[in-house]
Amino acid sequence: MSPLWRPSSGCGPACLPGPGEAPAIPVFRQLGRAAGLLGMLGLGIGLAALLPALPTRERQAALRGWARTTARACGVRLEVRGRLPRRRVLLVANHVSWWDVLALLAVAPARLVAKQEVRRWPLIGLLARAAGTVFVDRSRPRGLPATVGRVASALRSGRSVAVFPEGTTWCGGAASCRPPTGFRPAMFQAAIDAGAPVVPLRIGYRCGVTGETTTAPAFVGDETLLRSVRRMLAVRKLTVCVDIAAPLHPGRSADRRALARVAESAVHLVPSASVALTAPVVAGPAPEQPVRAPGRPTATVLPVPTRSPAVTSPAGAAAGSPAGQPEWELPLAA
Repeated sequence: MSPLWRPSSGCGPACLPGPGEAPAIPVFRQLGRAAGLLGMLGLGIGLAALLPALPTRERQAALRGWARTTARACGVRLEVRGRLPRRRVLLVANHVSWWDVLALLAVAPARLVAKQEVRRWPLIGLLARAAGTVFVDRSRPRGLPATVGRVASALRSGRSVAVFPEGTTWCGGAASCRPPTGFRPAMFQAAIDAGAPVVPLRIGYRCGVTGETTTAPAFVGDETLLRSVRRMLAVRKLTVCVDIAAPLHPGRSADRRALARVAESAVHLVPSASVALTAPVVAGPAPEQPVRAPGRPTATVLPVPTRSPAVTSPAGAAAGSPAGQPEWELPLAA
């Protein structure tokens, strides 16, 4: 199978914390968290039966409430910096853990795009189907255009859609571990076709005891889901951080590959060469005042210059722009 359809990361056991490295809670509290998680999954079965009958707004509220309650039951704190637009958007995020899905639902209960295998997972698959998840069969590459079409239709109908364009999980630490294929551009075409903004999200995990980033929730390599869950439930004061960047507004003739690169850079906040957009991708206004956690700085959001309506080519770049660089190029500097 092509790596485009079976993407992989450079992560392995060395990326995960060893025994005793992550501050842990006593075993009896771990068991309490496990019981809470199982209880919320059981509640999810009833929710799955109820969701199809609910109007969109009530469905979103139910999913958000379920995800946030599940986080509390597992001892996970949610920290959100920035605000989402009120209109429908394509949400794109990095992918560290199975927990990312709950983080997204807690912040923005959108329709998810997931691999076909998730449909058959016990409990989770049932809830995913009820929530209107768009499934991707990676064994049938020819079916991708139809999947992109379903995502575009959902966006046109006013529903937000969330996708992990890396296609696999990685530890979120060293750049060498990042999936070499980067953000796959296919789903960005759905945003272009539907005229929907793209909102990059950065998901990270922090240990509240040390204040440092932790890879404890990462689901990488050949590790089983059960082992990953056990390790995550043991972490003391785990915080999942969701940083919301400014929305990108692609024009109808925008290039999906360039749009994917811009969104990826906004998520990872890494230096890179400038990306020249061959068609308009206009940055929206900066997110509203971020939520400031006590003792923590606000998020740094990668600035995306707004393209002047009069600028249609590098020759028309503003006088204040660097030579040869049009205003709508994104200087990919952190």
